[in-house]
Amino acid sequence: MFTTKEIAEVTGGKLVGNDIAVSFVSTDTRTIEKGALFIAIKGENFDGNDYIEQAAESGAAAAISERAAGSVKTDIPVIYVDNTRAAQLKLARYYRDKFDIKVCGVTGSVGKTSTKDMIYAVLAAKYNTLKTEGNFNNDIGLPRTLFGLNDGYGAAVIEMGMSDRGEISVLSKAAHPDCAVITNIGWCHIENLGTQENILAAKLEILDGMDSESAPLIVCGDDEFLGNLSAAQTGSHKVVKFGFDECNDVRATDIIHVDGGEKFTLNYCGKTYGAQVPAVGEHHILNALAAFAVGIEFSMTAEEIVPAFMNYKGSGMRQKIEKRGDVTVILDCYNASPTSMKSSLNVLSTMKGRKIAVLGDMLELGEQSAELHAGLAELSGLADEFFLYGHEMAALRDELKRKSVPVTQSEDKDELTGKLLSEIKSGDVILFKGSRGMKMEEIAEKIGGIV
Repeated sequence: MFTTKEIAEVTGGKLVGNDIAVSFVSTDTRTIEKGALFIAIKGENFDGNDYIEQAAESGAAAAISERAAGSVKTDIPVIYVDNTRAAQLKLARYYRDKFDIKVCGVTGSVGKTSTKDMIYAVLAAKYNTLKTEGNFNNDIGLPRTLFGLNDGYGAAVIEMGMSDRGEISVLSKAAHPDCAVITNIGWCHIENLGTQENILAAKLEILDGMDSESAPLIVCGDDEFLGNLSAAQTGSHKVVKFGFDECNDVRATDIIHVDGGEKFTLNYCGKTYGAQVPAVGEHHILNALAAFAVGIEFSMTAEEIVPAFMNYKGSGMRQKIEKRGDVTVILDCYNASPTSMKSSLNVLSTMKGRKIAVLGDMLELGEQSAELHAGLAELSGLADEFFLYGHEMAALRDELKRKSVPVTQSEDKDELTGKLLSEIKSGDVILFKGSRGMKMEEIAEKIGGIV
């Protein structure tokens, strides 16, 4: 994979020890393989620099450290750098550029992972495709994905997350995408960034790692911020828009809700294609439109792309629909924002049966939290009854009561669970949705089948 001399040159570090080859990269002593390069990452609750000797004992052939040059006591070669996180990103970019491969970067306020998974389903129909797994979308996880590349891959879909300005720029420069997708501009991380305009600027940092003339930017044209991008914001990049509105380059019409999915007509370049996605909710159609645009940019035909939508498989606790006896559970507990709450409630509204929404606090909304929680009351018609968990949900409770909508709210998870269990009836459909920190799945786990 690399030599230690090569690593020192790429990272701007100082090599102490012999010039040897390494065949694997790890930041975790638990996954060390013989011949690996151990990168000592410093986090909030740990310091990988303290574990270099342990890594060596586990088989690491070399290490990168941000300690003072020569200070680590070990027999293996050590490359000393100013910052191991930055060094890992430089090394990941160097490694990524060894491959003639099509790379798509994906970011956005919500829907990044489901869009990534849909793009993967499309590209995998033609190329052996690598994708970001789990939540490895930050400056530690993204390099880990890139280090998984080999000559067998023809494409990669790389997810990029952020909580503040500058983070997407760093990730994009490491991934060096050939095209990028921005799903939407919502309210996530408004606490740090202050305004949606600042969130847009942060997401547009994905352009920083792209070749300006050849790399297209694919965005949701229905989004009020992305639909009106200026040349000052996008430079010389080709902009491709997808969505439901007529102004979009890739558009969906004639939507029909079917059991377990959505049917629609895909419109592109004056031609129409009958399409279907195996997931409930119109936001999955948007994901498919984005994936279609990526496929076209990556030299696929519409005839190759459209059937591949049906290969989509969602990740983790994202709108996972389960039958428990005669009760249907929609588990969507990975994260929450006003935009994703609306998407999930829309899915609930399409289901047959009494509709119960069990919603947890949306976190990291800063000074606008109460207003944004209360604003969810506009969606009250999408459920028959609401159970709300958390302090921030008190604002929504008050608005729902004003509308005479049945609602129960508590900051005690056990208390709310008990009240919910006493209300469930045969045929009910129950949505569980909240920010990751609320752990709404703990309530869902108590729901058994009603038969």
